[in-house]
Amino acid sequence: VAAPHDAEIRKDVQTYYGQVLKKSADLKTNACVTTARPVPKHIRKALQNVHEEVALRYYGCGLVIPEHLENCWILDLGSGAGRDCYVLSQLVGEKGHVTGLDMTKGQVEVAEKYLDYHMEKYGFQASNVTFIHGYIEKLGEAGIKNESYDIVVSNCVINLVPDKQQVLQEAYRVLKHGGELYFSDVYTSLELPEEIRTHKVLWGECLGGALHWKELAILAQKIGFCPPRLVTANLITIQNKELERVIGDCRFVSATFRLFKCSKTGPTKRCQVIYNGGITGHEKELMFDANFTFKEGEIVEVDEETAAILKNSRFAQDFLIRPIGEKLPTSGGCSALELKDVITDPFKLAEESDSMKSRCVPDAAGGCCGTKKSC
Repeated sequence: VAAPHDAEIRKDVQTYYGQVLKKSADLKTNACVTTARPVPKHIRKALQNVHEEVALRYYGCGLVIPEHLENCWILDLGSGAGRDCYVLSQLVGEKGHVTGLDMTKGQVEVAEKYLDYHMEKYGFQASNVTFIHGYIEKLGEAGIKNESYDIVVSNCVINLVPDKQQVLQEAYRVLKHGGELYFSDVYTSLELPEEIRTHKVLWGECLGGALHWKELAILAQKIGFCPPRLVTANLITIQNKELERVIGDCRFVSATFRLFKCSKTGPTKRCQVIYNGGITGHEKELMFDANFTFKEGEIVEVDEETAAILKNSRFAQDFLIRPIGEKLPTSGGCSALELKDVITDPFKLAEESDSMKSRCVPDAAGGCCGTKKSC
């Protein structure tokens, strides 16, 4: 059987998200509802302000809300009924702007219905959100210009598009220099056989179109992004016997990655950095990705790539960056980065965090090392 034609896949996905699914409870796997980390308080509060109908139609697979968002221009690819857009619009503030783009007309209509509701709820003079009906691999057709956004986010949608390279290429085009694609998606442990790739429900559930995880780094490099930074990962469980049979030995993981569009003029050697603190919701500690957590005032040794990203992105003002050997003013201790293995495999990260969850004891606040918390 030939793989379904792109237009046919697009039509099936629109039907699945426009008619079959009415609420997140209709999903047949947990691919689209997992969150791998405790949700910061300021984001929990922002989520509570989102209208109930918008929240009920949420089908994402992670929390695509990076740090340091004040005044940013953000584009959400595959924004659905607008939940993430309405959370982000609170965090960028009135001087920032959020654009949501989705190919399912019914979803865009639900999102637009609540523009005034959210503007009043946040006390804004004018709405800072726009919704567009369009395709995430054809941003030019939707009128989105080169280098017009600080951040592009996407929540479990890129896998639904047959041409992943085109989506990433378009995200790269519309990002400013130093900008970031921060997105969660589903990845596979094996190259997918035809039976999975042509299965309509598995496409709709974000599994049939999933990339093999190593493929992401190849595509990113081809397009010009810095190598992907793995943030969080969660193993996906299939709650359906018939789908389990189709899937066989193939495993799936939902993972969040950050891809930066950085100029190549950053530091060319390892550096020492100090996080100045103060980013909203991450005042004392910034968990940048699975490999780097920066505590306020503490010296951390980083590789040249990490140093270049910090220096050339919106995080530049949040860090002191010096070549190794130069004296850094510090009040805290020193956390030199041993030459440890950097985790790039989302399956390895998901297994590690699973084993930590099963070992850990809840702390006084009731949370525990990386446990899932529903928002």
